Amino acid sequence: MKRIMELLLLVILCLTARASSQIQPQGLQVPCFFIFGDSLVDNGNNNRILTLARANYRPYGVDFPQGATGRFTNGRTYVDALAQLLGFPNYIPPYARTRGPALLRGVNYASGAAGILDQTGTNLGDHTSMNQQVAAFGETVLQMRRYFRGDNNALNNYLSKCIFYSGMGSNDYLNNYFMPTFYSTSSDYTTKAFAALLLQEYTRQLMQLYSLGARKVIVASVGPIGCIPYQLARFSGNNSTRCNENINKAIVLFNSGLRKLVDQFNGGQLPGSKFILVDSYRSSNDLYMNGTNNGFEVMDKGCCGVGRNNGQITCLPLQQPCADRQKYIFWDAFHPTEKANIYLAKATYTSQSYTYPINIQQLANL
Repeated sequence: MKRIMELLLLVILCLTARASSQIQPQGLQVPCFFIFGDSLVDNGNNNRILTLARANYRPYGVDFPQGATGRFTNGRTYVDALAQLLGFPNYIPPYARTRGPALLRGVNYASGAAGILDQTGTNLGDHTSMNQQVAAFGETVLQMRRYFRGDNNALNNYLSKCIFYSGMGSNDYLNNYFMPTFYSTSSDYTTKAFAALLLQEYTRQLMQLYSLGARKVIVASVGPIGCIPYQLARFSGNNSTRCNENINKAIVLFNSGLRKLVDQFNGGQLPGSKFILVDSYRSSNDLYMNGTNNGFEVMDKGCCGVGRNNGQITCLPLQQPCADRQKYIFWDAFHPTEKANIYLAKATYTSQSYTYPINIQQLANL
């Protein structure tokens, strides 16, 4: 049975894929990769649902071989680049289009506008919240059992070798707490109390993933969204960074709690697991501050968008984007360019500058 499983997995992983010239292909380091998150890593799950949070139209995907797939950028996302660094010959497919034996190498459940809280993002329409994404993984585990002939020990052993990525929380601030015209949370909770609420819910969700078999888990902190083009277009403060520091300060409360949560999980609360924190706040902030050292020239404007900083309205269908995407950190009002995503993936894969307590390569090798 073990030999059959190995052969089946080899067939699945040897399907044709585009090799990246920017990321050197390596041997496969983990058998599967499961992804949970929002539009930063969504790769098409929102394409067929009723929502404004969609990116399955040009010029999104202008630099991606399959075109506009639903990725909220011009090319690869952070997890696309990370999958390549982990040795996957194919991009991890969206859950919305994946069933059967393909599930064995992992799927992407991420959904644009999704948050830790179910109500987050409803201002944009339908989406798959973190609770729903975890439930979908539960369904995936049930489907995977048939390939292990119902042997739960064999399935759990297999899942224990896989990488799980979860990047949540951005929309709980952008499309919830700091949207008082649609949500009452900013009047119902202080920033400290809201961070505590998010952490309480997120703790339960991550523990549920653990109960379903997740053992090697990456959790990403929320980036400095007070500095994205969308906020720069709306904010008229006179601080030296021009960023909305009220938003950034609120996010820091959540991020510091998330680091403590990683320590808590690694300290024996979830036996046999290893969690690492990707410090998206620090890595993104360093990229904004030192972008010129990495070939970026435009740090505060979207490559595609409308209005101030190309951030008042996001990239419209068939809009002409900037000519040289390599110079921009931001693709649109909210999301990084492919080049920025690749930079961030490489910075968190082999280096420990932005990961805690170990880097992603070390996690894969455990």
